[in-house]
Amino acid sequence: MAFGRSSRRKRPVDPVTLKILVAGGFGVGKTTLVGAVSEIRPLRTEERLSEAGRPVDDVAGVEAKTTTTVAMDFGRITLREDLVLYLFGTPGQDRFWFLWDELAQGALGAVVLADTRRLEDCFAAVDYFERRRIPFVVAVNCFEGADLFPVTTVRAALDLDPEVPVLMCDARDRSSARDVLVTVVEHAVDRVGRPREPATT
Repeated sequence: MAFGRSSRRKRPVDPVTLKILVAGGFGVGKTTLVGAVSEIRPLRTEERLSEAGRPVDDVAGVEAKTTTTVAMDFGRITLREDLVLYLFGTPGQDRFWFLWDELAQGALGAVVLADTRRLEDCFAAVDYFERRRIPFVVAVNCFEGADLFPVTTVRAALDLDPEVPVLMCDARDRSSARDVLVTVVEHAVDRVGRPREPATT
């Protein structure tokens, strides 16, 4: 019996799933970015900011912020039929950093979101991924009213290695956020082919 084109069925593709972290300082837009690109309803662990937490949580520059992530954000995006990203947004405050080691296990790479009004807030995330040899990109979230600086200025201010990608983005915009994630995957895959130095503690 002859089989024509119409009788042929494509075999289902088992997608490769990759874990990506979205990190950065308090109020930088991590929850927003995960929510903008996720094709499922994002899992969020947000709580309202309390007066008791005001002395601990520095809201300078993000005074309108009323909630904060206390564990993680989780979302999923299919980049291609054979490639799915699981996104894990990390909490930004110092007191929740003990969760980062758990979230980082098995991660292919990371996004460090930066706000030029509070650029120093992303130093800890940059240092974390550098020490653990986890490939990362820096994405400057372009808030309305914030000063815009050239990529070279941001790179110098954060003292980044030349191979670390730096790009501008709008965490609210799905297309912009997706471009950031594509850059992370490409950078991480490129790094996989290079010899890796032992991680430092």
